[in-house]
Amino acid sequence: MNRRDFLVSVAASALATRLARGAAPAPEPFLAGADVSLLQKIEGLAGTYKEAGKPRDLLAILKGHDATYMRLRLFHTPDGKGPVCNDLAYTLKLARRIKAAGLHLVLDIHYSDTWADPQHQTTPKAWRDLAPAKLEDAVFAYTRETLAAMKAADALPEIVQVGNEITPGFLWDTGRVGGKFDTPEQWQRLGALVRAGLGGVREAGGAGVRTMIHIDPGGSAAVTRWFFDHLAAEKAEFDLIGLSFYPWWHGSFDDLRANLAATAARYRKDIVVVETGYPWTRERGGLFNGDPAKLKTPYPPTPDGQRDFLAELLKIVRSTPDGHGRGVLYWAPEWIAVKGMDSPYQNLALFDFEGNALPGIKAFEG
Repeated sequence: MNRRDFLVSVAASALATRLARGAAPAPEPFLAGADVSLLQKIEGLAGTYKEAGKPRDLLAILKGHDATYMRLRLFHTPDGKGPVCNDLAYTLKLARRIKAAGLHLVLDIHYSDTWADPQHQTTPKAWRDLAPAKLEDAVFAYTRETLAAMKAADALPEIVQVGNEITPGFLWDTGRVGGKFDTPEQWQRLGALVRAGLGGVREAGGAGVRTMIHIDPGGSAAVTRWFFDHLAAEKAEFDLIGLSFYPWWHGSFDDLRANLAATAARYRKDIVVVETGYPWTRERGGLFNGDPAKLKTPYPPTPDGQRDFLAELLKIVRSTPDGHGRGVLYWAPEWIAVKGMDSPYQNLALFDFEGNALPGIKAFEG
């Protein structure tokens, strides 16, 4: 069976399985946790984490406050400079450590050599000259081989993201959508690339690995509907919807609440806020160092304000209609500045400038 025939059979099998089941399966435990992709890098540069004044393993600290899932990003061929270090060897080592700690894993495949987000979805250098059909083949094979390697290392993720914040598509310009690229042809190309990634996950990971499509605008029901309506038309069969929600970029809690309700009702899929963050201080800021009014919440940028923000966010997601709010993952709680690597996120981490745990980690409890 060739790759395209395999993808068609996967889609048909997934649909038939859902129809045969009738009622939706019982929901799995709530996903509470964090993206800790830079943990090994920071530790290698002598960074340490402390709780109650004593050095402790960061994973143990988070697990001790009821975190259950960790998320890791994967770059295709990163240059290794600063935080752009997440190649397969690095990710496998950290994934095994997460599994050994008794935690679950979300793998976030960026399909790029560097950060992929709504402003950047750069095709890996190794694939840059491929025609669309060959690019689909590369996505399928790379995804399948990645999952096979993780399975062989006893580090198979429970959830795999096919792309990171792909609201404008990914693997630009072949899979780019929106703006002048908002055309039927471009959506067909994006759909084919997404199906290729999903197929690679299913062939190597099996039925036990759930798939996620992640976009960024957690506070916009209109953009979320625009994206997933188009993707649904391309017959991409996936399990979970992932959203980002940073309040200074994505709106208020009311905006998020409205989007969660509308998205749950329209697509009947479970939803995870797979990235979020909140400042505990305005000092040493990079991604956020502005006016607290831009936060669009009642919580000040203080340690207690960060905790209260995260607790309220968890409550909102849990209250999504029909139980479709299934998790919250905090982005980069570990990213403190260390000698040899600065951090534009250090005032948003869940640890202070000296690596001491902040009150925000307690929000996961319960």
